[in-house]
Amino acid sequence: MEYLFAEGNGRVITGKDKLFGVNQLAKAAIKEHGKENVINASIGVLLDDDGNLIVLSSMIDVLKNMTPAEYAEYAPIAGTAEYLDVIKTITFGNHMPEGYIEACATPGGTGSIRNTISCYTKPGDSILTSNWHWSPYNVIATEIGRKVYTYQMFDDNDNFNFASFEGKINELLEVQDGVVIIFNAPAHNPTGYTPSNETWDEIIAILKRCAKPGKKITFFLDIAYIDFSGDSDKAREFLPKFGNLPANILTVVGFSASKGFTFYGLRTGAMLCVTSDAEIAAEFKRVTSFASRGSWSNSTRVGQIALAKVFNDEVLLAKVFEERKAYEDLLAARCKAFKEAADEAGLRTCPFNAGFFITIPCENEDAVNEELFKSNIFCIAIGGGIRVAISSITEEACRILPAKIAEAIKTING
Repeated sequence: MEYLFAEGNGRVITGKDKLFGVNQLAKAAIKEHGKENVINASIGVLLDDDGNLIVLSSMIDVLKNMTPAEYAEYAPIAGTAEYLDVIKTITFGNHMPEGYIEACATPGGTGSIRNTISCYTKPGDSILTSNWHWSPYNVIATEIGRKVYTYQMFDDNDNFNFASFEGKINELLEVQDGVVIIFNAPAHNPTGYTPSNETWDEIIAILKRCAKPGKKITFFLDIAYIDFSGDSDKAREFLPKFGNLPANILTVVGFSASKGFTFYGLRTGAMLCVTSDAEIAAEFKRVTSFASRGSWSNSTRVGQIALAKVFNDEVLLAKVFEERKAYEDLLAARCKAFKEAADEAGLRTCPFNAGFFITIPCENEDAVNEELFKSNIFCIAIGGGIRVAISSITEEACRILPAKIAEAIKTING
C-alpha cells in the first residue's frame, strides 16, 4: 500500500525533488573528488567563480540595520503598506502599463503562481504553459486539483510557435469557461529564451482573438529572471503592451525578489494584476487576500520592509543597481562562452538570450544525464532535454560543457 494516511487524490508523490536531488549528488561528488573536479550546473542560483552564493552586499547592509520590530511583527495578509506602495515601481520600473493595477504579497514567485491557479481556475481545469517549463508548475497545479496542458514552444525553425500557442488556447476554451496561461519571460526557465517586441505583439493579438465573448483568459507573466535578462530597464519595455486589454483578459504578473535581489531564502514576492476594469481589479484584491489567508496566511515581513527601504532611498537604490550590474555582466559572459563553445561543438540548443539557464534538446535525456554523472558533470534532465544552470558555473566551465554534453549525447543516442 503506497499511502498509510495521506490520500493520493490523483497525485504522483515521489518523496524527493528531482532538482535538489541532483544537487545533493553533486555535493557528494565535490566532497569526494574536490570542487575543482566537479561541474555542478544543476541549481538555479547565482554563484561566483569560487562556487559561493552571491548575495548583494547592499541588501545585506539593509537587513543588518533593521530593528526587531521591523522584521519580527506579523505582516498584513496582502503585504505591508510600505511594500505595496513600492511594489509597482519594483515590478514595472519606468514601464507601467495603463489600467487598474492591484498587488498582493506572496512567498516568492511560487506563491504568486499558486494563488493565480487557485483563484482563476476551477477544480479539474487545465492550465496552459509551454512544453519547456519549470517542473514545479506541475506540482503546484496537481496539489490543488488542476492539470497542466502544454503547447509546443518552438517551431521547426526555432521561432516561437504561434500556431501551437493559439491552437491549444482554443482547445481549452472549448471545454472550459476560462484558461490560465503561465508564460515565463524574459530569460525563460529553462531555455533562456526572451521574446522580441514583435513576438510579444503577436502573442497579445492571439490572446485578443481567443478571448471570445463569455470566455476568460488569465495571462500569468512569470518575470522571476527579469533583472538578470540583460539591462533591467530595457527588459521591461514590453510590459506596457499589457495595458488596456479587453476586460475578459486579465494579466497577472508574478514578481520574485529571489534572483534580482538575491533573497532566495527570504521568500519575498508579489502578484500584481493589470486590467482595464475597475471591478476586476477590486475582485483581485479581495480574492488573493482570501486565498493567501487560506494557505500561508502572512508572507514574510523582513523582505518586504527591506525592499521598501531600498526603493525609498535613492542612494541605496543606486548601490543595488550598481552592484547588480557587475553580476549581470558576469552572467552575460558565461552565456556568451557557452554559446560560442556550443557552436564549435555542433551542439544544438533551444533559442536563448539571457538568464540563468540553457537547454539542450535530446532523446533519452535521463540516460544522457547519467552519462554526464560519470564525468562528475551534474545537470538536470527535463522532458526532452538537458538543462544547464550557467548561473552556478564558471565561464571556463561554460566553455568545457558543450563538448562534454555533445559527447554524452553521442554515446547514448549514437
